[in-house]
Amino acid sequence: MAALGLLSLSAALPASALPASGVPARDLPAAGPAAAPRVPTPGEARTDAYLRSVREQPASLGEFFRSMPKGGELHNHLSGAVSTEYLIELAAEDGLCVDTATMTAVAPPCGPGTRPAADARTDRAFHDALVRAWSMQDFPAGGNGHDHFFDTFGKFGEVTWRHRGKLLASFADEVATQNQSYLETMVSPASEGAKKLAADVGWDPDLDALYKKLTAGGRLDALVKEAIEEADAGDAEFRAAARCGTERERPACGLTVRWISQVSRGSSPERVFTQMALGMWLAERDERFVAVNLVQPEDWDSSLKNYRLQMRMLAHLRGVHPRAHVTLHAGELWPGLVKPEDLAFHIADAVGTARTERVGHGVDLVHEDDWQGTARTMAAREVAVEVPFTSNAQILGVSGADHPFETYRSYGVPVVLATDDPGVSRIDITHEYRYAARTYGLSYPELKDLARASLEYAFVPGPSLWRGNPTAEGYRTVPACRGERPGVPVRSTACRRLVEGSPKASLEWRQEAAFAAFEASHATPVR
Repeated sequence: MAALGLLSLSAALPASALPASGVPARDLPAAGPAAAPRVPTPGEARTDAYLRSVREQPASLGEFFRSMPKGGELHNHLSGAVSTEYLIELAAEDGLCVDTATMTAVAPPCGPGTRPAADARTDRAFHDALVRAWSMQDFPAGGNGHDHFFDTFGKFGEVTWRHRGKLLASFADEVATQNQSYLETMVSPASEGAKKLAADVGWDPDLDALYKKLTAGGRLDALVKEAIEEADAGDAEFRAAARCGTERERPACGLTVRWISQVSRGSSPERVFTQMALGMWLAERDERFVAVNLVQPEDWDSSLKNYRLQMRMLAHLRGVHPRAHVTLHAGELWPGLVKPEDLAFHIADAVGTARTERVGHGVDLVHEDDWQGTARTMAAREVAVEVPFTSNAQILGVSGADHPFETYRSYGVPVVLATDDPGVSRIDITHEYRYAARTYGLSYPELKDLARASLEYAFVPGPSLWRGNPTAEGYRTVPACRGERPGVPVRSTACRRLVEGSPKASLEWRQEAAFAAFEASHATPVR
């Protein structure tokens, strides 16, 4: 992405000035369940030596992180993932207008107080003003990053709902060129249909009765069909935009992509429940959809008021749809943003009540009641935390030593790096890995295991290549593949059966082969 480096968190906080954790050492466990330091392989040791040798050489360091295999992208919102420049071009292609007072895209015709979005093609000042309004570009230090970040979605929303397939082709290209092999991205399926069905059904505090009303007469089934048809249309647009199946197909075509159904947590309870039920039905009936997630600011009054109710909704629906996955934005809060009592339980309830399989952000961990117990539960159940460093800094002002990244790791909680809304944030996943390495002094083997975790805790079906709890016990191959060498043909029939028969193991094996090639290319430290 051309904007890489426009907002550098690591420049603001040198690693040498940072403590090792987001909490005082006395609050860390004396002996957590994290894996004991493993002995690097010769290839890992040589690659780590190379990394250390180029830490003060920006060009070489940047190339190292760009070319390093980085697994999967698990936490991002499609509408906020593509570049702002591409959104402006789409607005121009669609003949949209821009309200010049608010810099919001609106449908044509362009009346008083608006101008054609196409003007941005020739008017550089107008183009740059749109970039600043629709992203965090040039956002001033000390400004209200939280509100500006979330306001961008309303400003470009008229663009993004029209082109799911084109947005996916653009972002999937970026993910593939970042040397990632898997993408889960969030969208709102059949949004208008879900809104109408919820309004027709209304609210009933008896969740079982409410579910029966939604499904009566095949109404929810019809909504699922609408969402599938919408996904089919998006897929067709994606294939056309990415030129899949042609001699000029784009990198996006080789990426494994899955959808996560967004639920608008700030909406009425009946609409939230309807979106949840729709997402879970989709996850069980269409392999393109894998999970449900709650979106919108966690600190909104309506979000805070209904948080525990929404966790109970998910718990109820998980009993009805046990094969659907759940990953939740939880703990995207910080002191001063909400009252102390609202910091006390969000991650704990997501894990304990809704039984989420992953936590998005999880920034306020150490401000929750019995946070140590929550962290131990997450470690024991392998509930991963999705960490987008840049958006945490932009929205909450949390970075470096204040971030619980190292606290989660010290408790053995699986951690995966993510981008959240890279188009809005003006970054990419390479930026996040590079920031993590510099800020927390991570070695190459530690970075490699973060990338491994992004596939291990992805919602990909099939047995894993790794045995046991890899975060706690280390990444050890299952007995069937012990002794096999990634990058060369598999010899064992049992291992071949696993790799060819399990989508998860197949992705993991491909990544191990990519690591072997990457390590072979960085065998000699720079002097």
